[in-house]
Amino acid sequence: MDYKTLPVREWVENHVKCWLESTGIKKEYVDKLHAEEVTGPALMELDESFLIKDIGMKKGQIQILIHKRNELLRLQDNAEQAEDSSSKTRDRRDAQTAPARASNAPAQGTASEGSSGAVGTTSSESTAPASGKKPKSSKKSPLPSAAEVLEVRNYRPFRSQDTNFRYVKDTVLPPESGVSDLIIPCHEYKSCDTAAELNKQQLQSKFASEVIRFASACMNIRTNGTIHFGVMDSVENKGWKHGQIVGIKVKKREDFVDALDYNIEKCFCNNLQEIARKCIHPPVFVEVISKDSQEQRFVVEVDIEPTFSLVKNNCFEVYLPKYNESSQKVILTKEPALYQRLGAKSEPVQRSKLTAFIQAMPDRDAQRERAELSSTQVPTEIPQDLGRKLSILLNDGKSYMDDSLRYILVTNRCEQDNLNHIDFLMHLNIFCVFDFDEHSNVSGLYSKYKEHHETSSYFLQDFFKEIKTDNSPSQKLFDQTSWIFCNGRSDFLGDEKACDENTWIRTKKKYLKKVITCICEEILPEGSFIVLFLLLSPVQKPLVDTFQEFYTEMNGMEYIICIAESRDNYRKWANLAQESCSIETLEQRSVVGMKLSHVDATIQSMLPSTAQPRHLPASTGGLCTLPLREEEKLCSLEILCTDQCDDIKLNLWTEKQKQEIEQDFYRGRKITWENLWLADNKHCGDIIERSACAEASKLLDGILRGGGHNYSVAKLKIFHHPGSGGSTIARQVLWKNRKRFRCAVIKTSYPPLTVCNHVLALRDYEEKEIIHCFPVLLLIEDYDDEYLEDLQSELIEAAAARKMNTSRPYFILICCRRFNDPERHCKASPLDTVAVTHKLTDLEKEQFNTKLENLQQKYDKPEFILTFVLMCKEFSKTYVSDMVEHILQGIDLSSRDTCLMRYIALLNCYVPNSYLSLSHCEAFLGLGAYTESTARAYDFKHHLSEQARMIFIELRESTTYISTIRIIHCLVAKEILHQLSGNQSLSQIATNLLQEKTLFENRFGREEFRRFIRHLFIRRDKRSRGDNTDTLFSPFIEQVCETEDCEKAIAVLKAAYELLGKDPFFAQQLARLNYSNEKFEDAKYWANVAKSHLPTDSFILDTEGQVYRKWFSFTVDKMTEEDTPERITEKILLALEAMKCFRAAQQAAKEERESMNNAGYFGEVEVGCRLLRFLSTLPVFHRGPEREHTELVKYLTTDYIPEDIKRPWGRLHSRLKGLRQNLYNALEWISEELSYFQTDKNQEKDDENDDKEEQIHNPRKWLRKQAAVYAKFFISASLLDDSTNGPDTQLMRQMSIYGSGGGNVTNILSFLTDKKEKRSAEKLERILSFYPENPLRNRLEDNDLINFILCHITLACLAPGSAKLLPLPTLRELSLRFFKGKRQFPASAYFLLTLLYWPDEALDKEPNPINDEILTSALQTLKRLYDIKVKDVPTRKKRIYTHFFLGKGYGLSKIVDKTKIDKLMVGSLDERRMKWLHGTVWNVPKIRDNLKRVSGWSKDRNLFIRGHGKELQILPLHRESVPAGSENVTFYLGFSFNGLVAFNIEVENDPAIKRT
Repeated sequence: MDYKTLPVREWVENHVKCWLESTGIKKEYVDKLHAEEVTGPALMELDESFLIKDIGMKKGQIQILIHKRNELLRLQDNAEQAEDSSSKTRDRRDAQTAPARASNAPAQGTASEGSSGAVGTTSSESTAPASGKKPKSSKKSPLPSAAEVLEVRNYRPFRSQDTNFRYVKDTVLPPESGVSDLIIPCHEYKSCDTAAELNKQQLQSKFASEVIRFASACMNIRTNGTIHFGVMDSVENKGWKHGQIVGIKVKKREDFVDALDYNIEKCFCNNLQEIARKCIHPPVFVEVISKDSQEQRFVVEVDIEPTFSLVKNNCFEVYLPKYNESSQKVILTKEPALYQRLGAKSEPVQRSKLTAFIQAMPDRDAQRERAELSSTQVPTEIPQDLGRKLSILLNDGKSYMDDSLRYILVTNRCEQDNLNHIDFLMHLNIFCVFDFDEHSNVSGLYSKYKEHHETSSYFLQDFFKEIKTDNSPSQKLFDQTSWIFCNGRSDFLGDEKACDENTWIRTKKKYLKKVITCICEEILPEGSFIVLFLLLSPVQKPLVDTFQEFYTEMNGMEYIICIAESRDNYRKWANLAQESCSIETLEQRSVVGMKLSHVDATIQSMLPSTAQPRHLPASTGGLCTLPLREEEKLCSLEILCTDQCDDIKLNLWTEKQKQEIEQDFYRGRKITWENLWLADNKHCGDIIERSACAEASKLLDGILRGGGHNYSVAKLKIFHHPGSGGSTIARQVLWKNRKRFRCAVIKTSYPPLTVCNHVLALRDYEEKEIIHCFPVLLLIEDYDDEYLEDLQSELIEAAAARKMNTSRPYFILICCRRFNDPERHCKASPLDTVAVTHKLTDLEKEQFNTKLENLQQKYDKPEFILTFVLMCKEFSKTYVSDMVEHILQGIDLSSRDTCLMRYIALLNCYVPNSYLSLSHCEAFLGLGAYTESTARAYDFKHHLSEQARMIFIELRESTTYISTIRIIHCLVAKEILHQLSGNQSLSQIATNLLQEKTLFENRFGREEFRRFIRHLFIRRDKRSRGDNTDTLFSPFIEQVCETEDCEKAIAVLKAAYELLGKDPFFAQQLARLNYSNEKFEDAKYWANVAKSHLPTDSFILDTEGQVYRKWFSFTVDKMTEEDTPERITEKILLALEAMKCFRAAQQAAKEERESMNNAGYFGEVEVGCRLLRFLSTLPVFHRGPEREHTELVKYLTTDYIPEDIKRPWGRLHSRLKGLRQNLYNALEWISEELSYFQTDKNQEKDDENDDKEEQIHNPRKWLRKQAAVYAKFFISASLLDDSTNGPDTQLMRQMSIYGSGGGNVTNILSFLTDKKEKRSAEKLERILSFYPENPLRNRLEDNDLINFILCHITLACLAPGSAKLLPLPTLRELSLRFFKGKRQFPASAYFLLTLLYWPDEALDKEPNPINDEILTSALQTLKRLYDIKVKDVPTRKKRIYTHFFLGKGYGLSKIVDKTKIDKLMVGSLDERRMKWLHGTVWNVPKIRDNLKRVSGWSKDRNLFIRGHGKELQILPLHRESVPAGSENVTFYLGFSFNGLVAFNIEVENDPAIKRT
């Protein structure tokens, strides 16, 4: 049964759900209340506390629900009381005596549908067929219940012919009315709900009868009036409301018009017919609009206007038409009747009063005449102050305009005349534009806007794809206006043309809805933006649909405004929009009738700054203008101009605004350019300059002087304690130099390549001679090392491409970053680093104390300067503790805001730069949305306790622009967490946080919040990121383990795993945490859980291997002499299982295209070597007389199996005998990996994936060590003596070479880095002695041959005169196998071919095609193998390593190793690295003397060189350094595993080049 027909107390859950949906509250709350089984009785008892705590409802929604519920109950009570008395009312009505009629007037039916219910009223029921059948009721069931409150709407203006006017279905008109002042019309309603079933004659007679009766009454009383058909006039059917608009179906409008024309002629007396025609106006058909129905309905209205000049001295008796069912004809009443308006009724004049009524007619004429005269003397309407209204609406209640609000513009076609008056749009902070003008790009608004702003244009579906991503929105969305063509674009060559309204609704409306929903729910928080409807031309339905979508998503009109110069355009828009919102509300939020030129001037006068152009310094000493559009093109930079803030209109700034900027700074927010400008111009207090600022400026001057280092990119590093003013110092340095250099702050949300391109554009902008450009000062803050390294690399490559030798750097990066130990980092690099600590100098103490006194006198509220007070006290731990204790005195530990303090303190303490969005905080405290952003912020603060207000600070994120809440300082957060914990443990607080559904379900800032939660549990501390130590787990988990126990840490991680969607990386952390605490069974379980989610993730598979490795190590360490064979077998199985997992990780890593995870190889070698050591300790493998592991070697390398273990180890033998080969393969892979890439700095994977407990800082050293361990267990002199020249002998020789430090490419090349060259040379000679004396005759294995040749090349670099060296021709002959062989060889074989077959001045005096073929084939194969190796990993993450360079000389002496070049440079390790990075290494004379410059040429940015006769394409170190055209060039030649590499490329005809 429909809930509308039942009392509330009888409703079940579904009835309540249906009613809730009708109230307009959000669907998520409807579903939650339904899930809580809220029935009618429960609905009657709902209170606010239940809705906040259990349903998580916001106050704005609660207010709607409670109000609607109370109204529902009140109206239902009234309806029940009315029903009780209805029978008595009907009895009284029926008992009335029928009044006298005009002479000979026929009897009238008593049934009435009119509101009067009086005898003699001709109703729609009374004109129904008189066949005795019961009239049919309307087929359309009533929608709203009697208990519902419907919105009251206004009438169509009297005599209005506005075709745009609409009624909204199921709203109500005011009650029917009687006579007022004769000019204000009276109103009468007729539902006419049976009209659709009537034939033409029935309809016309019914319509004419009601109109003529009403007209007669109005004309006789001399009052204006309107009769409405399609409006409910009866309340007997409780499903309808009196005055409710339902509309009627109109088949033919002419039927209604003809009915009046015909019946006026028949029903009025002959001499009055023409007067009646003039008084009774033609019917007006007002469309009824409805969201829920596409059926077209109308309210048919007839206006009656009895003007004095027409009706004077006349009485209007009328016959009424009536349809006769039996004859099926329209007949008239027998006698005419005289009608009058009595109250809201039209009744015949009673017979007894007829004479008096006629005699009073002259008085009524006089009243009408006076009324008409007074109506023409209406006082002039006082115009609205539209300027003030515009200011208030546009600024969301503020009296000034700032950048805190964004605007979404919705507009249509802009005529050419109006294009001159839309300059105000150029100065609004517009997020996006919904443009319904298909010609906008050619001749409309977009054509003008894009002249001033850099924009991105989209169609609806494209924009939806752009914004609907799983990650946070693109920064570009916030930095550049998005222009959305909502209905095609005429100049677009693709298939996007304009379409009519119906086609638009069918094909494009769905995308509009998606886009608006996404913007409102995921991108822009409520209250942070205003939707501006700018109606510039006649309105169409899609524009109204846009309004209705925004109205729905934004819960009303609070942040929607409309501007329309044309009242006609506005009226059409408003009449269509009233389907969602009342006309009165629309008018309150609209500025109508104000000329667009006035709008333009008014808004421009409100702008906080003048629209004057900004300027940059030029190398000529002058200035150049920087238009706004050019600045917006460089969206990855926040550019600081020479005249920054000079355009501020101080006359618009209140003293409060200036104070707020200063207060915000001393509360802990970053200093702004406005702050510095106000201080410079003495509009606020001076800003203290710490001594580190002068130190940074001094270092900057040194960099600008050159200092002997011609670096293209210089760095000035400012490392600082949190809250010590490091960011302020960096900005002060920029501010001081803004008139000398071009300055900008880098937005790290953009990729390094984009930033690099924008920086180059900034440097070159309006510069004629780019070689003389000033350096660009770039501030980068809170970056990670990889980002800075990538950016620096991009800038260096870009500078190298320009080939400009200047004494000053092109770019100076001011790197500002928080470190817990800035002084340590300063000591490591003192020439370019400034450390800023909490420790103050004596002078600074004096300055800070004086400033503190001034602030205390100026501001009476201590929370404004709390952070500054802490800084004055140098963040003393004791002072922080005492201060927090003082603040928290008397705090309610059980309140919601105290709980919020705990959660934010937990995040701020353990997750750097964390916060909660203001939206999260409001949701947590149960606060709703508010009309004004100022009120919203105030209301949030107002709901906080005094303690919370003091320690919270509100900041605005520069990337998402979401308001955020955090604690004023991380040290304060740490102390608050300690003091507010009470009886709760750290793990319990975190568990409670995980269970706060309100925080996890809140929309805005959701991704950031979840990321902070992940970091809380997963992110480790790393010294490279500025942390104090390197940790194995997140600091939070380690703290729980330390202060509580590992069980609690495991429990809270389990809770996080469950509540965060069973994240596999949390399972991985649980595996790590368990095996670190020797809970190996649990570790195995969680490793399997993680693997079940991501079965092919190499990092998770590596973690599984680590579980078994740790387990094996643990059992071996705990081993006793009493261990049984079974336990020994179990230990071996653990090791073998670990190696199996590591091999699975290796295989998975090969399939991962975007990463190069080598952990599986390192893990296999480590556990394999540990297994060898363990096996060597077992009694069954006793040592030989020389303490050699003869028995073990024999077991592992031959078919031999000791009897004692033949049966117990039955399933292990085959796996153990494969141990040597497996270890050999892993060592070879690691060696090749290290040969390819630079290893001076580790590339780190994301924390959740980086499962290595120990960072390998020196992998080459690690490899030598593990290779020695490996060789140790496979060397046996007795076995060597027992065998002849067979496989065993070769194995022993290989192991001997391994044991001596050879055996693979990396180990051999490592000898070059030994500071004692003589010792390294002797070791190499010893290694060579293990090989056959005649390798040409005694064929070596492929790897042995590679190592043999490489030993000669390495030895030639260390000891060129060694007797062990073979000549180059012999080595070439030996290496021919790698060219002629059909099989694939390791990359190192082809690397050797490039070294050996590079043209030699002594050997290759004549061109040799075979040598060319060998060289070309080797280079092609190296390139192919390199591409396979590097996969899709960016080359900047895996930089190729150049092992050798081409030197002067011939034979092996022409090969110069990179280590030798390093030794020819002076300076620290960092300084040498910088020389390599910036290319200044080639300016060192000793290096130039040792290397040979070779000639080549460039073509289409590719580089070529001639080999033995054939041209070869080679790689430039920096591709941008290759000349753009075709040029002869020279360069130094390097040899790498990716082929030949060109260094220091220079154009040959440059006179500065000196060929050597």
